[in-house]
Amino acid sequence: MIWKNWINFLVILCVSVGLSSCYSFKGASLDPNLKTLQVSNIRMETAGGPANLSLEINEKLKEYFQRNTSLKINNKNPDLTIEGSITGYELTPQAPTGDDKAGLNRLTLRIQFRLTNRLDEDKNFEQEFSFYQDFPQSQTLSQVEKTLIPKLVDQIILDLFNKIAGDW
Repeated sequence: MIWKNWINFLVILCVSVGLSSCYSFKGASLDPNLKTLQVSNIRMETAGGPANLSLEINEKLKEYFQRNTSLKINNKNPDLTIEGSITGYELTPQAPTGDDKAGLNRLTLRIQFRLTNRLDEDKNFEQEFSFYQDFPQSQTLSQVEKTLIPKLVDQIILDLFNKIAGDW
């Protein structure tokens, strides 16, 4: 009985190891030589949006990198520098109904980021990141902004982080 359980355990172990070797999962990882990060003030280069949107994005960026990496915020000769500008804050109608009204509205946020990696210039990039959320036509933008903006900003920051730290 003990031998039977032992053999079952070994079979399960071998199958598990075999299956795990078939897949390669890459996680987010930063070069261990990177120690410091500077997040330059995000600029507002579009009309619309709350007055404090740039500040909110700036602070969430710093918070996210401090929480999820070992990088220290340092404005003097940083290893990584993130600069950005809000290039779009747009409300567009979606899902037309039979009476030519929009069934949904879409709020889209676009941010152009530039990353400068002082230790590896091949990792430098400039790219626009965007995300949107739809909401019912029966609600106004001012009613949903406070809940939608954090979702948009969080997703864009996650996408930026994955671009910087993900090797895929």
